[in-house]
Amino acid sequence: MPAKHISISPVTRLEGHGNIEIFLNDQGNVEHAFLQVPELRGFEKFSEGRPSEEMPRITPKICGVCPTAHHMASQKALDDLYKIDPPLTAKKIRELMYSAFMFEDHALHFYFLGGPDFIVGPDAPKGSRNILGVIEKVGLDIGKTVIKNRKQCREIITTLGGRVIHPVSGLPGGVTKGLTPEDQEKFKKYAEEAVEFGKFTIQAFKDIVLKNNKYVELITSDPYMHKTYYMGLVDANNKVNFYDGMIRVVDPEGNEYAKFDVQEFKEHISEHVEKWSYIKFPFLKNIGWKGFVDGKDSGVFRVAPLARLNASDGLTTPLAQKEYEFMYETLGGKPVHYTLAFHWARVIELLYAAERIKELINDDGITNSDIRNIPESVPTEGIGVVEAPRGTLIHNYATDENGIIKKANLIVATVNNAAAITMSIEKAAKGVIKNFNVDDGVLNMVEMAFRAYDPCFACATHSLPGNMPLKVKIYNPDMTIFDVIERK
Repeated sequence: MPAKHISISPVTRLEGHGNIEIFLNDQGNVEHAFLQVPELRGFEKFSEGRPSEEMPRITPKICGVCPTAHHMASQKALDDLYKIDPPLTAKKIRELMYSAFMFEDHALHFYFLGGPDFIVGPDAPKGSRNILGVIEKVGLDIGKTVIKNRKQCREIITTLGGRVIHPVSGLPGGVTKGLTPEDQEKFKKYAEEAVEFGKFTIQAFKDIVLKNNKYVELITSDPYMHKTYYMGLVDANNKVNFYDGMIRVVDPEGNEYAKFDVQEFKEHISEHVEKWSYIKFPFLKNIGWKGFVDGKDSGVFRVAPLARLNASDGLTTPLAQKEYEFMYETLGGKPVHYTLAFHWARVIELLYAAERIKELINDDGITNSDIRNIPESVPTEGIGVVEAPRGTLIHNYATDENGIIKKANLIVATVNNAAAITMSIEKAAKGVIKNFNVDDGVLNMVEMAFRAYDPCFACATHSLPGNMPLKVKIYNPDMTIFDVIERK
């Protein structure tokens, strides 16, 4: 009899490490599928005892892919901790840096991680489902353009943040460095090219994905659909804002369920734990945890690009707003529940980020020298929020009167999606695996269910009480196992 237990280990094209365990019944159909994340980040615990002003430099080291998101959420938590409002110039610099980050990170996912499933094909040989396969399909010149635009945006981050991988510019009440007129002029050119690249990426998505009926049928198929609540940051007019605003939640029918300042998040969000995962499972507190199910009676919600668009009333930039309207018109109106449509929403956000870079870099006030207000309040608790590429990211610090961290809680974007990712993997597995048909292309279609969320498992993993299971295998010279040492 064919194997009834299938392990995809490791899952691919994501940040972090994970396995998918699939269990089949006697007929070769899926009974259960689980996502396991065999890694641990203990940043919440070892932040304790550290000066709070070090947190914007400590927390970015959670992840080399999205350090700017943690850096920004952390400095905003410090603003709240010390009850200090940064000058307008500092806010503009922060948002410029952050928009550049969102642009280059979304480009990374579309062209390097998620996009190969569509550009090369979901059932293409696995050796081709990567950036090399993408370049072979779209051409070397396009590949160079992708790299050039990401590099230019990373230069903006480096200039404003001190370094691109783990920025160091964040301070309570402002930033360490302003923008010079010389850099402003150089970055204006980068912004123009970023907008053109955003328009090109949107058109590429339309040409490669939307004009392929097979892909459209896949995106809108039942195995990749969940009717959930959606969460995202919005401005005063309910338009998407990556850097600041209120948290808005809409129900599966698109109606506003809640809208609140991040300082009130504990009234709206609780966290569930499962013994088989290090990832926490946040849910809407006033609905309650009903298990891994969707629908209006379930507290499960989703974040990230599609969720942000579903939770908002649009975008503030003209080109992205036009594409926002086209997406909903094409997919039958709001909200859209198709998991694979996260990819479409992501490239719309890429264009939005490029337009915001252009708007901010052309702002005459962005080179002003007023970049910091000095804190004077005695610290107690601070909460900050931004929209990471992967969704709503919250940092919550409690300190003593000297600003020493007593407790840190990080509700990371992928954590907010954890329940939905688990549900999506199982539903996709049940939808595409039939009668023991588990070839490589089919298994990749299961992976596509989590890849749409662009998960960051290094950011997301937590453990109670804090120990990570460990298995060490000692081999003889002939590669037979001599001994196994295990910590459970």
